[in-house]
Amino acid sequence: MRSKFDEQLNNLNNELIKMGALCEEAISGVTKLLIDNDQKMKDSVFEADKEIDRKERDIETLCMRLLLHQQPIASDLRLVSSALKMISDMERIGDQASDIAEMAEYANCSGLQSEIHIADMARATIEMVTDSIDSFVKRDVDMAHSVIKHDTVVDNLFDEVKGELISAIEQKSANAEALCDLLMIAKYFERIGDHAENIAEWVIYSITGQHVESKI
Repeated sequence: MRSKFDEQLNNLNNELIKMGALCEEAISGVTKLLIDNDQKMKDSVFEADKEIDRKERDIETLCMRLLLHQQPIASDLRLVSSALKMISDMERIGDQASDIAEMAEYANCSGLQSEIHIADMARATIEMVTDSIDSFVKRDVDMAHSVIKHDTVVDNLFDEVKGELISAIEQKSANAEALCDLLMIAKYFERIGDHAENIAEWVIYSITGQHVESKI
């Protein structure tokens, strides 16, 4: 029975890693769409979001099977319950990447200083998502804590972008509607950072049994 359970736990780990890779793919794709105007990435982002949704359902089913048909010990229960929380955050990351892709073509940010900071936000959130998944794979508590601390970088970048966009709107230096869309995009990146932080918090809980207060 235990060997079968360990096999299913290993399968759960692998599925979480695949779902995390899809999140990274979605964010990278939407960044190319937004910053490089690479329109080919739009469908890729939407497809990644759909696949993330499918993975969420598959992992939920696997977790329920582990809980109902096996006899997990305390550490196993922490892992399975953390997985259920993590996939919820990953699913939201996919949704928000898709939302950015929807808005990208309307947010003409060429020539604005804020474009640089949005690119920085995108890179910072990709790093957070990647490291949160890596901390799970490596069972690395220190890396997970670093992800949590790095969220401050994304928050500060959002404040910079917001200030720049407000100034641009006041000066009427660009289309106000496009600037508002750009602000929404920045907010989505900030929320992706929050979800990556949540994933890192659940990694810590799955390893140590200690809760870190969540932002979402």
